[in-house]
Amino acid sequence: MNTPPSRPSFKAQMHQAREEAIVAAAGRLLGEKGFEAMTLDDVAAEVGVAKASLYKHFAGKDDLCAAAMVHAVDRLQGFLQSVPPGQSAIERLQALLRWMLSLQLTDEMPLLLSRNSGLAGPLRDCERYQASLQTASARITTWIVEAQEAGQLNAQWPPDVVLWALLARSADPLPAMLRATGRYTDARILDWAVETCFGGLAAQQGVSAPAAPAPGCSPAPGY
Repeated sequence: MNTPPSRPSFKAQMHQAREEAIVAAAGRLLGEKGFEAMTLDDVAAEVGVAKASLYKHFAGKDDLCAAAMVHAVDRLQGFLQSVPPGQSAIERLQALLRWMLSLQLTDEMPLLLSRNSGLAGPLRDCERYQASLQTASARITTWIVEAQEAGQLNAQWPPDVVLWALLARSADPLPAMLRATGRYTDARILDWAVETCFGGLAAQQGVSAPAAPAPGCSPAPGY
């Protein structure tokens, strides 16, 4: 007779729940403030625990923020696995970009940090982060190659150029800047961000851009 696995103790479950809350708070603060400006005091206040409690889970700021970045890439992995396989390669890539940009509108941190970020070094040494990012990158690159072979993307660009161009858009300030105007809905902002990425800004024959509302005017329905 097989013995069912024992459940974690209540104390262990609370410990895990608190650690997850700490990581989530660090992720939000990284998105809002950036690595350099964010402090452990900020994280403790966000979670509602004493700063000393953070050290029961993480050795310091670098360790905590690396865990938050691992969580971000794990979420990316989850999204990639959830994309319907029946979609074309270009539809999958567009859905990916839309999802990454939508994170900005909820103050989530970008998937890529500035190369000058103080967190760059700890992330290079974080094996879990590097492995998860490589796995996600390989899946996205497969979609890029499929889209190029189908004539949906420029095949003259190396796939890794397209990959990093897409990932870099996760830190694009466009969505937040447009939202700050108060003139457009989040859905329309994301539409435009995806369209300008994949379609470019060059005028297309027979296609006219929708007129933007004049300053001081209310946007039309759907904007």
